[in-house]
Amino acid sequence: MTDTATPAVLAPLRQIADLPGPPGIPLMGNSFQVTLPRIHQDLERWARQYGPVFRLKLGPRQMVVVTDHTVIAGILRERPDAFRRPVRSSSVGREMGFQPGLFAAEGDAWRNQRRMVMTSFSPGNIRAYFPSLQKVALRLRGRWQTAAREGASIDLQSDLMRFTVDAIAGLAFGTDVNTLESDDDVIQQHLDKIFPALFRRIFSLFPYWRYVRLPVDRRLDHSVKEINRAIENFIGQARRRLQDDPALREHPRNLLEAMIVAADQPGSGLGDKDVAGNVLTMLLAGEDTTANTLAWMIHLLHRHPQALQRAQEEVRRLAPDPAAFTPEQMASLDYLEACAQETMRLKPVAPNLPVEAIRDTVVAGVAVPANTLVWSLLRHDSVDDRHFPNAAQFQPERWLEAGAQDQGTASTKRVAMPFGSGPRVCPGRYLALLEIKMAMAMLLSSFEIDRVDTPDGEPAQELMSFTMSPVGLRMKLRSR
Repeated sequence: MTDTATPAVLAPLRQIADLPGPPGIPLMGNSFQVTLPRIHQDLERWARQYGPVFRLKLGPRQMVVVTDHTVIAGILRERPDAFRRPVRSSSVGREMGFQPGLFAAEGDAWRNQRRMVMTSFSPGNIRAYFPSLQKVALRLRGRWQTAAREGASIDLQSDLMRFTVDAIAGLAFGTDVNTLESDDDVIQQHLDKIFPALFRRIFSLFPYWRYVRLPVDRRLDHSVKEINRAIENFIGQARRRLQDDPALREHPRNLLEAMIVAADQPGSGLGDKDVAGNVLTMLLAGEDTTANTLAWMIHLLHRHPQALQRAQEEVRRLAPDPAAFTPEQMASLDYLEACAQETMRLKPVAPNLPVEAIRDTVVAGVAVPANTLVWSLLRHDSVDDRHFPNAAQFQPERWLEAGAQDQGTASTKRVAMPFGSGPRVCPGRYLALLEIKMAMAMLLSSFEIDRVDTPDGEPAQELMSFTMSPVGLRMKLRSR
């Protein structure tokens, strides 16, 4: 047994049955007390009521919920040897027709893929991707210039997801899918169905789709087929490039080529199925998470005019022309990056993280048997006044105050972990921040934001569908 948060003085271990928690009903536990699209808020509400460690039961499955960021950091450090992603998540993905990539891989498979992916996402390689990312940002500007001329309302998340799909397809796979200049049945429309379906099936009490295919399941089957076909094309094109130019095996130009070269090495333990799984992982992770963060950031800035004005002034002074953006200009946008960090503190796309104990262990003084689900509420401490003064307020300045939050365990980066922590920290975090800063710099340098509306005119509602997204944001712009 290991304790992910060893107390200064050893105390008798508590059992899960000893923990407080919401009362449930036989067989179903607390299943009928959670609303799936708001499950993260249900868990956060219970945490305020029952404390930093409590028990929960969804159907027959018992779990431990933890909120303390030091305990969570300990859990994340012990992956993948002591904790793994829930087995049900990867099995549902395989059943849907997908191969697991780095996100879902475990053990030696994860180690093999991690080495391959981390190299491709290094800061130096991200810098080399810059011209391609800039081209995609200019396409987004063109799309929004058209909307501004026509006085059209922009479906914010849809356009941002087109931006992120184009970015990741170009940077990682060397493929120009160009969804921003097309309104056809683009791959993004198929990708949008995957996370909601995966989320819904993971939490389903009965796998009805194995026996009855509803219209939503048939549409999902079609989208899975189209995505797998697109991935096969990506891999086929990359293999043809490698065959036509053998020198690329020494100097691959993108992530996909690098993955294929690595998979082809004797003894790599990798094959095209692993490559395909990581293509899907990059498409899904690169589309959904970054696009949702951008949407939340635009919404929060519009609701805080002083922060918006300061961000505009910084961009227009340091990076006024998107066609002439440079890596150095993006690196200089300190306040814009602070806005991104503050957005991810308040509206992380992953406000919680469930993992499964591989062996008997101890979490926060609680004996946790093997195969028990441990649910980490990542956002809980990030919005707590003990760690962030006026924690509910959007205050990007808090990320610029030298040393203010860097004393001992109060470090902002130790408390807020939007990209995770430990060995399985998100390998695409540098690319995600660059995408966020470039899209926002393009927006703030080229447009005035007239409105960012929700259907009811209130702050955007949080919708949990594997990742957390804002509901129904629309934007109107004026060209500068």
